[in-house]
Order: sequence, then structure tokens, then C-alpha cells
Amino acid sequence: MSVDNAHVDELRPPERVLMAPGPTNLPSSVLRALTAPITGHKDPFFLRVMDETAQFLRTVYQTQNQTTLSLPGTGGAGMEASLANLIQDGDEVVVCQNGLFGERMADIVRRHGGIVAEVSAPWGKPVDPDDVRKALANGRAKVVAVVHGETSTGVQQQIDPIGRIAGEHDAMLLVDAVATLGGMPVVPDEWGSAICYSASQKCISAPPGLSTITVSDQAMERIRSRKVPVDCWYFDLNLHDKYWFAEGRAYHHTAPVLMVYALREALRIIVDEGLETRFERHDLHRRALTAALESLELEFLPAPQDRLPTVLSILVPDNVDDARVRGALLNEFGIEIGGGLGPYTGKMWRIGVMGHSASRENVLLFLSAMETLLTREHYGLAPGTALAAAKAVYSEANGTGH
Repeated sequence: MSVDNAHVDELRPPERVLMAPGPTNLPSSVLRALTAPITGHKDPFFLRVMDETAQFLRTVYQTQNQTTLSLPGTGGAGMEASLANLIQDGDEVVVCQNGLFGERMADIVRRHGGIVAEVSAPWGKPVDPDDVRKALANGRAKVVAVVHGETSTGVQQQIDPIGRIAGEHDAMLLVDAVATLGGMPVVPDEWGSAICYSASQKCISAPPGLSTITVSDQAMERIRSRKVPVDCWYFDLNLHDKYWFAEGRAYHHTAPVLMVYALREALRIIVDEGLETRFERHDLHRRALTAALESLELEFLPAPQDRLPTVLSILVPDNVDDARVRGALLNEFGIEIGGGLGPYTGKMWRIGVMGHSASRENVLLFLSAMETLLTREHYGLAPGTALAAAKAVYSEANGTGH
């Protein structure tokens, strides 16, 4: 439709309950940060906001790394920056692949001239650390890249053993924590990771558009001593490091000021809540949802020991229409969940237990809607089964969830 010489109404988006694996609903103070007075990107006030944001990020990442900051761009910016900075033409990189985002890592490695040594597992299962050890046995690999929480499948990868194996072979560990930071423990210092990155819109509950990243001192030394410059100027971490931390703040780009305000406020909320309390909250709502979905005899993709607390992946039952259920959830109840990706397109529901959206109110609203819609799909269940199972978990926890 042409808008030339026509009246166009003010934008009025619908209000949704966001329970997909990101983005999440935003706390009211984060929304206010987005409408705060804007400053220039080198204004003393904004420089102070950058310092506070970096320190909050160190707390949330539980790290002492100096180079801990945000990059303009979504989680993919963190992935691109991490790989572009660590690899040079011809470097071998062990890439752990058990879902869409491991596959994306491998694609980026190839585009930057690296050689991919794939360590694969079926979608729905974690990568076997022994397979990583075998891939490193030739001594050629410079980097091991792994996804902590595979958003496409709801699988949690244990990082500790892979980190130890990478260290034994003098390979730099790169960890994708996009689906996990702020919702469960992410400990790059303990893992020995060279770079760990995440995104603003998932468990942190800021708007989409920023990637957070923490880089070890050893990795920064490697980046500074490269034989050739990083082949992606915009994501050269040495330049970003100078912009965030060097004396005089060497100009690199015009920062997304309001987005950094929002990130700073979202991080402040996390620190104020306390990491352990926040992790317990996410786990409580995960347990309530799990009990409810199991009461409906719905099948999870990963085994119990491999499931993420922040993304639950459920196989769509036979004779139930995926698109019809998700469409009705959105249009009738105002609730968004995620569909399947890759080979599970049309075959999976992915439910986020993330940040500000992870609440008792949202869980019970979602379950009530799902019971209604599954009944409509002639999926046999006793009315109230899921709600009763979830409420039992909350009752046992004495109502500690939000």
C-alpha cells in the first residue's frame, strides 16, 4: 500500500506475552530507559553508563575479564566477532554441531578462511567430549567452538569437560551463551573460555539489538598480535576494546545510546535480584512447566539430563496441527511460543523460560490456553490436568516464583 499523501496512523503494536526463546517481555524500567533523554555517544554521562554496563556484565558473566562489553548487533554479531577475531586464514577450528547454531558457527568459520573439523551429535543430544578429544588429537586446531544452550533443540551442553580438553590441547575455547546468560550459571573463567558471548533479548530481558561479550586477557593478547588484521573491521575486538576502555575512548562507531541505556538497566535488575535467586526462579518455572507438559503426555526432544532450563522443546503430537495451535495461541490468547527449526519445522514447540517473561502468571496463562487448544485439536486429556501439575510444583515451592 502506498503511503504517499495518505494519513498513516501512529504505530500501535499489540501487547503479547512472549514465551518463545526470545525476545522476552521487558521490565517497565527497561522500557523507560528506551525513552530517556538521549545524549551523544561521547557525552560524559554516556561514558559513565558504558563503565557501569561493563561492570554489570562482569558480574553477570562471573568474570574478571577487562574486555567485557556490548557490541551493536544481535547474538549473531557476537558469534561473527568471536570467530573473526580468533581465526586466521587456514586455521583449523573444531566446531561442535548438534543444532542450528552450531551449524551457523561452521558456516562463519568457512567464510573467514578457517578449516572446520566437525564434531557432530544428533539434534536433541549433546556433543560427546570424547569426540572433541579425538578431533584435537592431530594438534592442528587453534579453536574449539561450542554452544552452551542450543536454542533450536533445548539441549544443554556441559562445557567443563570440553574446556578441559581444549586446554590440554592448547586450543582457545569459544562459548555461545546466547540462550543461557542471565537464566542459569555461565562461568567463562571456570570454563577457561577465551571468548564467551550472548545477546540482549533473551534471559537478560533487554530489547534485541546488542550482543554481549567477554574476552580473556590471553585471547586479547592473541588478537592484538595477529599477523594480519581482523578481516571484519566493524567487529575487530581490539578497536571495540579501545572504544570502551582506552584513555580518551578511541572513536569506533556511534553507539546505540538508548539500547545501551536499556541493557544497563536490564543488567542492574539482574544484579539487584541476585544471580542465585534469578537462577532458582528460572528453574522453578521450568519445573512447573515440565510437570505440566509431562502430565499431558507430551514428549520432550532431549533426555531429562540434557534439557535446558531456559528453552523447553516439545514434539508436536500426531494429528495436532502445529501452525493452527501456535496461530490460535497468538491471535486468541496473545501468547507467542516458538516453532521448530531445520528438520523439526512444523514438528516442535519451543517454549522460553527466560528473564522477565519467566513468571508464574505467564506459565499458568500459557497452560490454560494450551489445554483449551489441545482439547479443540481432539488431543485427549482431562481438563485442568496441566494446571494442577504446575500448581503442585508452585505449592511445594511455597510460592517463591514471581
